[in-house]
Amino acid sequence: MTKDAAIRELDALDRELVLLSHISSTLVWDQDATPPAAKSGRGEQLGYLDALIHNKATSGEMEEILSALGASADAPEGFDELPEHTRAVVRQRYRALLKEGKLSSDFVHNFSVLTARAHEVWTEARACDDFSLYEPVLRDLVVFIREKADRYGYEDDPYDPLLDSFEPGMKTGEVATLFGEMKKDLSQLLERMRGREPVEDSFLYQSYGKESLKEFNADVLKAMGFDSDRGIVGESTHPYTITLGSDDIRITTRYTEKSVLSPIYSIIHEGGHALYEMGMSSKGNRGTVVANAPSLSFHESQSRFWENIIGRSFAFWEHFYPKFSSLFPSQLSGVSLEQFYRAVNKVSPTAIRVDADEVTYSLHIILRFSLERKLLTGELEVRDLPQAWREGMKELLGIDITNDREGVLQDIHWSMGEFGYFPTYALGNLVGAQITNTLNSKIDIEDVVRTGDFEPIHTYLREHVYEKGALYDPKPLLHQLTGEDLKAHYFSDYLRQKYL
Repeated sequence: MTKDAAIRELDALDRELVLLSHISSTLVWDQDATPPAAKSGRGEQLGYLDALIHNKATSGEMEEILSALGASADAPEGFDELPEHTRAVVRQRYRALLKEGKLSSDFVHNFSVLTARAHEVWTEARACDDFSLYEPVLRDLVVFIREKADRYGYEDDPYDPLLDSFEPGMKTGEVATLFGEMKKDLSQLLERMRGREPVEDSFLYQSYGKESLKEFNADVLKAMGFDSDRGIVGESTHPYTITLGSDDIRITTRYTEKSVLSPIYSIIHEGGHALYEMGMSSKGNRGTVVANAPSLSFHESQSRFWENIIGRSFAFWEHFYPKFSSLFPSQLSGVSLEQFYRAVNKVSPTAIRVDADEVTYSLHIILRFSLERKLLTGELEVRDLPQAWREGMKELLGIDITNDREGVLQDIHWSMGEFGYFPTYALGNLVGAQITNTLNSKIDIEDVVRTGDFEPIHTYLREHVYEKGALYDPKPLLHQLTGEDLKAHYFSDYLRQKYL
């Protein structure tokens, strides 16, 4: 096979795999709408597609094409003579071939069917606040996850190959070190904030009209640069973003939480993910595996950037509060911009991760990281997870968890089999703060946000982050953007400057 022929065949096979993944995502999006009797059938459909994708991605055909382009275990990135985009496709597909090739199609199918059932059971258990419903299927998932780690193989830590699936090139030990610094810095910051006058925020917990909230959220998304011709907004039990096609990016929020801030910041968070997806699915990367973030921490860095660094800034509410208060005059009667801003940034440990403030959020992730590692090694049994959760929340955040709905059942990720995913949330805070430090040297973020026209920020991120997609691995890309490897102090510096 000639090199030119191999490039053409790789492009065709890569695009076919991306197309199949979009079809699978469509079935996932529709999962909540299927009638009860159809749940198992939907699981079989997803299992079939996942096995089909796996087989094509690890096929002899893929191996032959990649070999013709110079891929090898000794030098998987030695393709300097190839076009940049092709090199990125080869790197991504060769990595998947080596790793996913260690899983059989039966394993992939059965795991997909199990996660589809686990999602259904988790939804019911969460609604009923009954962990006992969820425990058996979660126990089965943990068995699969252990086997998955063993099949992938590892040198030092069984968590390494799971983490690598979401954060290529990152080791568990590196995360533990960064999290150790974060835990120390965040705990010290919380201690210094103790004894402050309580922030009045009762006005956030009144009844706010859903339709008016939707109108406000739509205005914010438009200002962010969300393209409504390429994306839509829905509702779900747990907010998420999903890509069904290059021009079909969907996000959700929920309007069932007690605080009015929950649906607002959920939509800004997911909107940040959507901007990334829209930016990646453009130009030459469109419809290919390169139209993906280099890692989930990069993806999360953008959602957390828009949610917190932009969305919780004083400049943001200087622009948006007049509109917001006009939509809810009775709820916000007598509440000044300054009072509202303080309420938005109130630091107070909470049971729910997605509602946590900037200072305490990463402590939620540090807990989940610890629990996942213990479940994987068998140090912690699934049946003991609720109690371990309560003890961890008490130790890290000083709060008592009184029910499992607000405890171990609050997150969807384990039902999806996504062990190794949680650390990327806190890593995203670090990546986002480091990129923001660089961005602020190019653009006065506060002045731009105050105008309500975020296009200069969106343009910079689109050109320097989004459109890069997975052309580079996460560590080289971060160094290219900021001139440094990942550091914990930029995030701590940002928090100290804002809150102290």
